[in-house]
Amino acid sequence: MTDWNKSLWQNVVERQRRGAMPHALLLSGPAGLGKRAFAARLAAFLLCEQRGDDACGRCRGCLLVKAGSHPDRTGVGIELRDDGKPRTEIVVEQIRVLSGRLSMTAQFGGFQVATIDPADLMNTAAANALLKTLEEPGAGTVMILVSDQSSRLPATIRSRCQRLDFALPDRSAAIAWLKSEGLNDADTALDAAAGNPGVALELARGDGLALRAEVAKDLAALWAGRGSCAEVANRWAKTEGERRLWFAAQLASAEGAASAVAARGPLALTAPVDFNKLAPWFREAGRVRELLRTPVRSELLILELLLSWRELAPRRS
Repeated sequence: MTDWNKSLWQNVVERQRRGAMPHALLLSGPAGLGKRAFAARLAAFLLCEQRGDDACGRCRGCLLVKAGSHPDRTGVGIELRDDGKPRTEIVVEQIRVLSGRLSMTAQFGGFQVATIDPADLMNTAAANALLKTLEEPGAGTVMILVSDQSSRLPATIRSRCQRLDFALPDRSAAIAWLKSEGLNDADTALDAAAGNPGVALELARGDGLALRAEVAKDLAALWAGRGSCAEVANRWAKTEGERRLWFAAQLASAEGAASAVAARGPLALTAPVDFNKLAPWFREAGRVRELLRTPVRSELLILELLLSWRELAPRRS
């Protein structure tokens, strides 16, 4: 358990002690802050037969949870299609199966625990089916919804869940955790991840920092009038377009913040940045990133965004 989530854990432990465990919890916040580890720990805690402030790890319930065979533990996530590729959403049939299972009595006589992850990827029919279960929950049922973007969930779903918000920790706590994970250059990784320690660790252990550096180089070159927007757009669209746009938006935001205090930003732009113009571009980058998840011509969307980026630069003689 990371230090920044301890208060959330004490919250659910106290609710259980008072017999006030809600039938639905929404774990909400950016990816990388430990929501999924928290959900797994909470499920084990609720199904433990000798729980204190945590699952004991030794009882029948704990051993079955570890083995993945506890009869009162279930979950819904992204499944594979018939062709072996993952679906892009949670479908209504999955929720109907889940609801049918939760309508039965717990085999061990305690809680029934179900996890829905990522909850924000339920399609409309699935969300409507879940709503019926949330309105008439079975005794001892606890549903744990995990969402990186809870605003995508219907308001009717959110209103029927007790929400636990996972927020970014302060920088010192994040740096300490990253160093405890063996990361030497924690500051650089945390800056690249916009303060999110889980994302920082992922970037540092993968190719994320190199990809971010490539995006920064592309943006700086286009700002200076070098290179082709079309070439960059095609390259971004072919590989990891969503991730590149996340880096682009984050870099632009950091550049604007640095420019506001006359400091050097991550793009090291030689011409001054107009923050009032940069903020709308940042929002547009986020919108385009969302659209890439739909069947659109991604290279055209990215090209339009990069052309508008180049237009932000001061005119050259």
